[in-house]
Amino acid sequence: MSRLANYAAHPERSLGRRHAEPDPQGRNQFQRDRDRIIHSSAFRRLEYKTQVFVNHEGDLFRTRLTHSLEVAQIGRAIARNLNLHEDLIEGIALAHDLGHTPFGHAGQDALNECMRDYGGFEHNLQSLRVVDHLEQRYAEFDGLNLTFEMREGILKHCSLKNARKLGDVGERFINKTQPSLEAQVANLADEIAYNNHDVDDGLRSGLISLDQLAEVAIFAEHLQQVKDKYPNLADRRLIHETIRRMINTQIVDLCSESSRHIAEHAPASIEEVRQLPPLISFSAGMAKQQAELKKFLRTKLYRHYRVNRMSNKAHRIITELFREFMLDSTIMPDEFQQRAEQDKARAVADYIAGMTDRYAMREYQRMFSISEREL
Repeated sequence: MSRLANYAAHPERSLGRRHAEPDPQGRNQFQRDRDRIIHSSAFRRLEYKTQVFVNHEGDLFRTRLTHSLEVAQIGRAIARNLNLHEDLIEGIALAHDLGHTPFGHAGQDALNECMRDYGGFEHNLQSLRVVDHLEQRYAEFDGLNLTFEMREGILKHCSLKNARKLGDVGERFINKTQPSLEAQVANLADEIAYNNHDVDDGLRSGLISLDQLAEVAIFAEHLQQVKDKYPNLADRRLIHETIRRMINTQIVDLCSESSRHIAEHAPASIEEVRQLPPLISFSAGMAKQQAELKKFLRTKLYRHYRVNRMSNKAHRIITELFREFMLDSTIMPDEFQQRAEQDKARAVADYIAGMTDRYAMREYQRMFSISEREL
């Protein structure tokens, strides 16, 4: 990290951990964080939590795990261009979805609805809850005891009401300051990853078509470039080559625009970064193209009738599991029964949010299906 900029997050200047620990040997503070995230149970469960398509619908669709790896790869590429700390961005990227429910956004919406009278549910806050409290791997503390810088990057957004309960990591929402540039990069790397890879998965599933996407400026531009250079390219290679170029164009644009902002404001430290407007952004033209692509995916893919059917099933599974566990918390595993003694609704939400897609479906079957052998 000899090229690390003054305005980057420097691990030796970290604002520390919630529980004091000796400094790591042979690695920096952010490497230790990343390693703890990778070895966590919540990280392994991401393999069977989905983005848009439910786990059993196909082996080649993105999961939360593959998505997180793709965000980390994009984030590191941007970090290297801007002389930011790659390990911090990688850790944030790998942890940002740890609190996500089964069944993607449909699962989150259903659990939030169930928790409406109990403080609500938001996967971003749940990710922080996972690393601060729910992981149980260490003798001296709950959670992973990550650095402040890693935790603030995981908490991308937060209401003022919740921010007031979170101590140091919630203060920036109250004071309207900014997180590190590494946190800002991870946020937009996430956007680049899910937009482009949802295009890929949507095409693979047949729910959207090349003809439909040809009406979206950023896709049409790169599709034409590929067709001009490779007129006989087969469909799958044509799609991959187009999306690869889209991702590269967005990364280059982000690095160029962000470098311009950084040069204009010339922050000398991370403390100065926190007092400035957001410095990591797309150009106005690219932001407009991104918005068009998001709108297309929202209307043509996320609201496709086949996706809606699975979303309805997911809503029913989450809602009925929540209701049953609230009626009788003793049918949850022992760990969650103990938590339910202090806060039943939050313990139920923790249990459901930690489920994978297939575990949630199996739990639903165990709860509500009776076979002859069980009679």
